[in-house]
Amino acid sequence: METKMIFAGFGGQGVLLAGQLIAEAGMQKGKNVSWMPSYGPEMRGGTANCSVVVSDDIIGAPIILDPDILVAMNKPSLDSMEKMVVQGGTIIFNSSLIDENEIKKINGINYISLPCSEIALELNNPKVQNMPIIGAVMAVTKAFSEEDIKKAMLAKFGEKKAKMIDLNMQAITKGALAAQKGV
Repeated sequence: METKMIFAGFGGQGVLLAGQLIAEAGMQKGKNVSWMPSYGPEMRGGTANCSVVVSDDIIGAPIILDPDILVAMNKPSLDSMEKMVVQGGTIIFNSSLIDENEIKKINGINYISLPCSEIALELNNPKVQNMPIIGAVMAVTKAFSEEDIKKAMLAKFGEKKAKMIDLNMQAITKGALAAQKGV
């Protein structure tokens, strides 16, 4: 099993953290992982993305040219990376910022609409808009359980920020349920 993923969006949307949590969940399961960030000089508002590979085998390189999964939190990210996704792959897009009617869908690619901002607003916290994408990746790959993700959060956040885990898990669950409708 090897899954190659790219998480992309504007700086400040939490795509790097989402990728880190997926990589950490893979490590918690004893998998080989790589996480490689890429971002512009401006942290908020500029472009940001990260490549994540989770594998049973040794990972040859962290650079991904043909992702199985693309998570696009904004239209520029979708437009620039959509053609990289392998046939049979999946694009999870933030329908809060990307109008599904404006997407020229590629045959052989599964598109999943995920209303990240709306899910965050349902939970009264706009800061959790990146957590639904973790739930969507969990639903698509079936490689992680909620418990795996929770362990990853505890490892990443530590005891100081543990109080945020329940809220984040609620957003992840909502993201997984929303993605299951499109799988």
